[in-house]
Amino acid sequence: MSVSFLSSCRPVRTLLPLVALCAALAGCAGVSDTISPAFVDPARYDLWDCKQLATERKNVVKRIEDLERLMAKAETGTGGAVVAELAYRNDYLAARGQQKLIEETWRRNRCRESDMEAAAPPAQPTVAPAPASPVKPSRPKSGGAVN
Repeated sequence: MSVSFLSSCRPVRTLLPLVALCAALAGCAGVSDTISPAFVDPARYDLWDCKQLATERKNVVKRIEDLERLMAKAETGTGGAVVAELAYRNDYLAARGQQKLIEETWRRNRCRESDMEAAAPPAQPTVAPAPASPVKPSRPKSGGAVN
């Protein structure tokens, strides 16, 4: 009787690790946005002023857009979803965490977009360079050196 019981449990023993693996991977997929602040030093932007934060905000937004574009491009190929996750997901999460921290610091410092536009220096007028005068070859002043 014990032989028939073991033979009926064999498919269950084979299937159990596969089910556990799928559950673990599904759990990792749902955590993506909640762990993004873990990738950034919380005190990184504490001493930054609004002008520095504005520049960093633009850079981080551009970085996130670039990573999203790269992930979308990678997903078009065979096995692209896996490649996108392995190659770009950590950088993407770090950039999103950085963006969230910048936004929190931006609000805490009471920065405004209108202040950043007014603080931008006016464009300098371009000045045309003066025409260059022809240069005469110079002769050595002492006769000691031979050319």
